[in-house]
Amino acid sequence: MIRAGTIEDIASVQEIAYVSWHDTYEGIIPSPVQKSFLDKSYSTSMMEMRINRTIVLLAMHEDEPIGFANFTKLDEDGDAELIAIYLKPQYQRNGYGKQLLNSGLSYLIEGSQLFVYVESENTKGRNFYEANGFEFVEEFEELFEGHPLRTAKYVYDLKTPAL
Repeated sequence: MIRAGTIEDIASVQEIAYVSWHDTYEGIIPSPVQKSFLDKSYSTSMMEMRINRTIVLLAMHEDEPIGFANFTKLDEDGDAELIAIYLKPQYQRNGYGKQLLNSGLSYLIEGSQLFVYVESENTKGRNFYEANGFEFVEEFEELFEGHPLRTAKYVYDLKTPAL
């Protein structure tokens, strides 16, 4: 089941983010860089702001939050960004990611494009986006919390029906 996130879900979202980040980025992004990013991006005050200003969705399994997705709302051009989509490792490859994505897309039906940025070495993430209709746009270098990374940009045409 997918449902909207609430303030009461902040601790669950924080736990999912930390667990999935460490699983996904071990050996790609140094642990201190991960911790710095997660501490800032998933602080309680930042999560309160996300819940109030963006679309936060939770994937539930037997009444337990096991994943979440975070989308921006549409901007004036009809564009949005998929900020995050994370699942606890043991629930990956079970359809929850696709459910989160499709649920988020239902909030963006009047839009034009959905963008997502993924670390280039995150093959699980890249395979997920490509399998779900995102098109590769470009790859670029950036500093992430002071650490150099290669980032891949993808776009999803919101005018195309969901897969």
